[in-house]
Amino acid sequence: MKSEERETNEGRTESSSFTSSAASWESEEEKEETQTLSQWQLMWRNFKKHRLAIAAVVVLGFFYLIALTCGFVAPNDPHKRYSKYIFVPPQIPRFIDAEGQFHFQPFVYGLKQEMDPVTWERTYVLDKSEVYPLKLFVKGDPYKFLGLFQTRIHLFGTGTEAPFFMLGSDDLGRDLFSRVIYGARISLSIGLIGVFMGLILGMLLGGASGLYGGVVDMVIQRTIEILRSIPKIPLWMGLFAALPASWSPIKVYFAITILLSLVGWTDVARVVRGKFLSLREEDFVMAAHSFGTSQLAIIVRHLIPNFISYVLVRLTLSIPWMILGETQLSFLGIGLRPPVISWGVLLQQAQNMRTVSTHPWLLLPGFFVVVAVLAFNFVGDGLRDAADPYSALRGK
Repeated sequence: MKSEERETNEGRTESSSFTSSAASWESEEEKEETQTLSQWQLMWRNFKKHRLAIAAVVVLGFFYLIALTCGFVAPNDPHKRYSKYIFVPPQIPRFIDAEGQFHFQPFVYGLKQEMDPVTWERTYVLDKSEVYPLKLFVKGDPYKFLGLFQTRIHLFGTGTEAPFFMLGSDDLGRDLFSRVIYGARISLSIGLIGVFMGLILGMLLGGASGLYGGVVDMVIQRTIEILRSIPKIPLWMGLFAALPASWSPIKVYFAITILLSLVGWTDVARVVRGKFLSLREEDFVMAAHSFGTSQLAIIVRHLIPNFISYVLVRLTLSIPWMILGETQLSFLGIGLRPPVISWGVLLQQAQNMRTVSTHPWLLLPGFFVVVAVLAFNFVGDGLRDAADPYSALRGK
């Protein structure tokens, strides 16, 4: 018995030693591979391990693809009014008819308008004598695909004069789903444009503050503190009040983008300033100075590449605040206005609590705002963990 136990223990020892040697060999191989990878390759490898961030990238890619092809995805013209279908509740596609038979092709019933004898409100009941199958690639309202050529092909619809209200209709009988799809163009693009402009302004002012110091640093930092001390909504209201009332919706759109950028550059400027202060005394920067490298070349070739990943992380986290800023301004009526379509403009009808209590589907545009903001935050968290060299050590 003792000999058998000894042999078993020896076998376990050999297997454990073999396992540990294999693990150490794999770890050494990973270390060698890590040493050959660039900073961006290391970030991408770490980012792929963040499943929630990858899922958020897929969601955002889907949102921007829909925003880019909104005319094709939307079943109806977002400005078209159906006077017979005001405040229609969302229509749910069905596969089982009234007789209990299953259909592989989804369909919707027609709608019949009635008047509530108690509240005298317009209500809609299903007209089961009218059945409208939902089809792919149907002809509908004309639009310009990607702004290039005019077509009438839509992704789905009934293919008839009867409209399909997936998310219901508003007070003018317009399709809410189509308006949400078109609103994604403004609400999602204003975040990217505003963040890009904030990046340029923050890099310039933050770099000047950290590089030159002295009076320049004091003026820029005091300006940042003043801007950050002012409540955002009153500041936006004051800036928007300065815009001419005769401006077109396109001019107002670009003006709001610029105003949001003027407020949102402060975080980037502080990050850039801190990185410049910590890197300008490093050995590689001093060596570049000794070789006669110009100040601009040192900034572009040596300083910015060392902290650009952190700046991108902060920018990714600031995009949702740009989206929320546009939504708040439009919701308060001091931002974009009809006929411009954005998620904030669509939520203006939700200001009336009575309307929301009787027609709760008017709050559905807010769901898309929440999903987009959460997706950007998850992507920012993933980039932050991927750019942090100590995140792997904390996870062990």
